[in-house]
Amino acid sequence: MTSSERPLENPASGGAGKHAWFSHDRLGMFIHWGLYALGARHEWLKNREELTDDHYQRYFDNFDPDLYDPKEWARRARLAGMKYVVVTTKHHEGFCLWDSKVTDYKAPNTPCGKDLLTPLVEAFRAEGLKIGFYYSLLDWHHPDFPIDVHHPLRNHPEAEALNGRRNIANYAAYMREQVRELLTGFGRIDIIWFDFSYPGREYRRLPGKGRADWESERLLELVRELQPEIIVNNRLDLPPGKLPDVTTPEQYTPRVAPAIATQGVLWEACHTFSGSWGYHRDEDSWKSPEQIIQLLIDAVALGGNLLMNVGPTGRGTFDARAIDALAVYQNWMAVNARSIYGAGPSDFPVPAGCRYTQRGNRLYLHVYNWPYRHIHIDGLADRIAYAQFLHDASEVRWLSPTRDVDSNIGVMVPEGLIMLELPVRRPDVTVPVIEIVLKA
Repeated sequence: MTSSERPLENPASGGAGKHAWFSHDRLGMFIHWGLYALGARHEWLKNREELTDDHYQRYFDNFDPDLYDPKEWARRARLAGMKYVVVTTKHHEGFCLWDSKVTDYKAPNTPCGKDLLTPLVEAFRAEGLKIGFYYSLLDWHHPDFPIDVHHPLRNHPEAEALNGRRNIANYAAYMREQVRELLTGFGRIDIIWFDFSYPGREYRRLPGKGRADWESERLLELVRELQPEIIVNNRLDLPPGKLPDVTTPEQYTPRVAPAIATQGVLWEACHTFSGSWGYHRDEDSWKSPEQIIQLLIDAVALGGNLLMNVGPTGRGTFDARAIDALAVYQNWMAVNARSIYGAGPSDFPVPAGCRYTQRGNRLYLHVYNWPYRHIHIDGLADRIAYAQFLHDASEVRWLSPTRDVDSNIGVMVPEGLIMLELPVRRPDVTVPVIEIVLKA
């Protein structure tokens, strides 16, 4: 069995070996940063607006993030409770943040004049975060990348003829050389996040792309050779039987934990604070604090991770909206982190309007919908040793079947049920958490 063929570990076990840290840490920062930050209207703007290379060149010629401070980025990530980072070393536009030896389309050749990736890696490592590299399999700038459904030239009247001069094998070799640079020039890399395959997406007789185009198995072999402990995601379109390390639902929270052929998998949902991944000046669908926190809890309650994205500006800063969103995590994780780190799903039936996570004999009840005075809980009768709010360690009392709720009304707690007694007003916490200590 080759390294690329080994079975996935069961996330319910918390992971083992190289996956253990990933299953424990739960929250990471995604960073989408490239030339599109200057356009400031979506990272796919070259595709959406069908821009030519000549038109898009204006962003390359003016890319100068003079306020770029990766130490500040890393500090904010750590304070927000994030334990790893995944950064777009090259997005679909083909622009590279590092000093790649196989292309001129890179940060050192812009007015910026320097490698932007090395100081980022150093800064995040210094804050104790693990390092992940995103690498797009698409490349709308490379001359050998064939035009397809996602290419900006897909509606060009001579698209098929233009493809006759493009050789995907040359592009696959180019990708391998860039991946080699990324996995040999920056020390240990913990995650490589490839994006993405679409073999069934034909458009105007322009075929989509998948494992045969990327030469995915050969690429994966190179990755395993260079970084044996690295975690690889699921977007290479690998053949059946060659499973990835982690499955990555995007902008979507599953109702049940993902599985492949009924086998549980390690998984990580990736989301944005707003509606786009790259910096979007005018985008106005930013998520509420409750949504931001609930995305994290929902993932952990199903045994998954959350990779939450920030799109820096063209000057190299996090804008005020992103800073405010990160502060939501910072404030909540400061008091509730132990319901996330090292926690996972619980087998206990969860009350309506709530989510459970569990770590050993500690059961964490995340209250989404604040009720009037009581939460009714099945399955824990005679199991609770103690209960408290996690944010301030204040006791939460409960009623058992041996006591009346109100003797004047005569309401009894049924057998097998307990009722937590809550304050009428919700504590001043985005999502309150009750820590229930279970009896041994």
